[in-house]
Amino acid sequence: MCKQKSCSKVMKETNFHLIVMSLIFISASFPSMVKSEDHIVGDDEEWNTGTNFQSWSQKYNFTVGDVVVFKYVKGQHNAYEVKEETYRSCDGSSGVIAKYETGNDRVQLNQARKYWFICNVAGHCLGGMRFSIDVKQSDANSTSTTSPTPEPIPPPPNSCTRLLSNHIWTLGFYIFVSGMIFSL
Repeated sequence: MCKQKSCSKVMKETNFHLIVMSLIFISASFPSMVKSEDHIVGDDEEWNTGTNFQSWSQKYNFTVGDVVVFKYVKGQHNAYEVKEETYRSCDGSSGVIAKYETGNDRVQLNQARKYWFICNVAGHCLGGMRFSIDVKQSDANSTSTTSPTPEPIPPPPNSCTRLLSNHIWTLGFYIFVSGMIFSL
């Protein structure tokens, strides 16, 4: 057992360390949760004829939460999300999942799956205005296979050593989790 004054001082210091580690944990977690990126289709060339969009799409690793942005002159082009068969045939009369025609279209990639896009203006798809991307689950969005750590059982009253031990274990857990996040 420890004296009441020294126990109180140790507990205040431990609580301070827990607060600091909690703030580090929260700040380290936040960027990984908003890690999505905007990808302008075709980069500087934008969504236009004469660009090799399949090569463009292979330069990037697309993850759930990312956004593909189609920039083009409205009325000259469009962007259709289509099924694979429609992508291969360039026939937008069927297999269309979504149509984008504003000239500044943002498509959120919400699922880990294959996406296919074409321009449905006559001759544009066959001329190369199409691409496919394989969207992967991001590390920040993946589910963990480990079970959560249960809350420590509160110690009996006047048990400074036991309370300090619980705080140390909690602090160690936060340090471990922070290390895992920073290693991503």
